[in-house]
Amino acid sequence: MSVVTQEIPRLRLAPHSSGASLTTAEFDAAEFEEGWRYELIHGVLVVSPPPLRKERDPNDELGYWLRRYQQDHPQGRILDATLPEETVITPTERRRADRVVYAGLGRDPQEGEVPAIVVEFVSAGKRNLIRDYEEKRDEYLAIGVREYWIIDRFARCLTVHRRQGSSSSQQIVREGEVYTTPLLPGFELHLDGLLERADRW
Repeated sequence: MSVVTQEIPRLRLAPHSSGASLTTAEFDAAEFEEGWRYELIHGVLVVSPPPLRKERDPNDELGYWLRRYQQDHPQGRILDATLPEETVITPTERRRADRVVYAGLGRDPQEGEVPAIVVEFVSAGKRNLIRDYEEKRDEYLAIGVREYWIIDRFARCLTVHRRQGSSSSQQIVREGEVYTTPLLPGFELHLDGLLERADRW
């Protein structure tokens, strides 16, 4: 007896596709018009423009710091990879993270593997605040992300959510302070440096 499997249609998605209802399988199999951000949120395709310079520049700076740490610090080899604009896969959503960090694997991460750290740079607007501070926090920690960093140029702070077994904790790093994490021993995140990169625009 042969088993018939249903082939998932390969959709071509573009900005005008925003608002379409999709399954996770349809999203994962789709082709995307480049230059836009695509997310699947509550079964609905959300298409948004690329981040502003105020977000891209500090994100690039953070990536530079992380790679310098990886290359130059005696413990930097614990950092496996850091990638901007990466899709984070949850059971029901496809979130586009500003940056992901893989650490402690001892190898290159596999496609769809849960990052150790996810970083978001807050965009303007109440909807974006709720998304970054509440929705993404819950989704990321639920799939096993160990730290979620929210870099907020408006509130001038870094909020770190940590997963600790079945519970979580929060730490707020203020302007002028430096953040360190046991996930990246010896790495220092100087918040002022990232805020300065945002302020220049």
